[in-house]
Amino acid sequence: MLDRLFALNARGTSVKREAIAGLTTFMAMSYVLFVNPAMLAQTGMEQGAVFVATCLAAALGCLLMGLLANLPVALAPGMGLNAFFTYVIVVEQGHSWQTALACVFFSGCLFLLLSIFKIREWIINSIPLPLKMGIAAGIGMFLALIALKTANIIVASPATLVTLGDLHSPQVLLAVAGFFIIFALAHRGWHSAVLISILLITAVAWWLGDTQFNSVVALPPSIAPTFMQLDFAAALSLSMLPVILSLLFLDLFDTSGTLVAVSHKAGLMQQNGTVPDLNKALIADSSATIAGALFGTSTTTSYVESTSGVAAGGRTGLMAVVTGLLFLAALWFSPLAAMVPSYATAGALLYVATLMLSSLKHVEWDDVIHAVPVCVVLIMMPLTFSISDGIGMGFISYAVLCLVTGKLQQTTLSVWLLALIFLAKFIWG
Repeated sequence: MLDRLFALNARGTSVKREAIAGLTTFMAMSYVLFVNPAMLAQTGMEQGAVFVATCLAAALGCLLMGLLANLPVALAPGMGLNAFFTYVIVVEQGHSWQTALACVFFSGCLFLLLSIFKIREWIINSIPLPLKMGIAAGIGMFLALIALKTANIIVASPATLVTLGDLHSPQVLLAVAGFFIIFALAHRGWHSAVLISILLITAVAWWLGDTQFNSVVALPPSIAPTFMQLDFAAALSLSMLPVILSLLFLDLFDTSGTLVAVSHKAGLMQQNGTVPDLNKALIADSSATIAGALFGTSTTTSYVESTSGVAAGGRTGLMAVVTGLLFLAALWFSPLAAMVPSYATAGALLYVATLMLSSLKHVEWDDVIHAVPVCVVLIMMPLTFSISDGIGMGFISYAVLCLVTGKLQQTTLSVWLLALIFLAKFIWG
């Protein structure tokens, strides 16, 4: 039954491999269960209720993605999007969190409409093939920066912006050890190499007293303080339209980049550069955003950490379903998930980043129209700490280069339209 539903044999995988990949993805994403509630609590939201909303939104998004689109992509409330929710909409602009939730809801409705009418699919398929390769590699660099920052291998510096961290720190050494453990096991054909590394580093952290084992299960908190607490009337004000469109814009290109990168890494991208069942994936993504707003959390989106599950062998939507079920289980097993220190997953993200950079071999480096936009995406995505900004600068550079080199025939109307939209965003956004 599972083979018929998820085409396991056709994609060269098995139930065991997909289950391990789903668990690996969950381990790599589990930090969101604690970071997201803590961040949204700064708006005045009840932290326990946001924890439950985060679990439910992630579970629903993963299940929809797996069952509808059969793609190995997991979803959860997005980290950049929750920062926009908290620090821009509520803290900076002074709106209530109830109004912000309603804005997320309306942006999700727009996502869904754009998906149903295949406008989002058109946008993603309009990305030129060189940029798709650049996006995959750029997200790899983005992941590497997240991993290095999480493990304190790279730290902030007032003089040079970033600098090398304390290499004598046990956390740094454990993160580096996790990275090499993964490669050692993967070289020997262990598909569970990423998961084993995370578990080993967590065990060592517990032995060193860096993480604590409190209990196995705990009753989930009440979701009542955030459930259906949206202020629709305030969000329908004309002044809130830029906020809704900003949420739409951020999620659109974060999701686009993630789907392209994960599909390419899983070997699922078609020869013409399109993602299979893309429209179903976008419907799953937008539906999860709507439901997440009703539960009481910020925009739910596709997670680039899904590539850790792909690296562990995940190739179908069964991986996403397993991840979704684990997010449900996390409602009761949150003490166990809390044991995994952030640096235990840093090695996994570095490993995935290394694999994703392999897409650069498909770039025609002798052609400036291919090479320059890829380099722009590769540099700007991690340095702006934004997938969507990196994609936008890649689009603009691609269009301008085609214009100044007299190769307009390589562009399409959609490329110019998206380049102008991004340009307007950078000028007036």
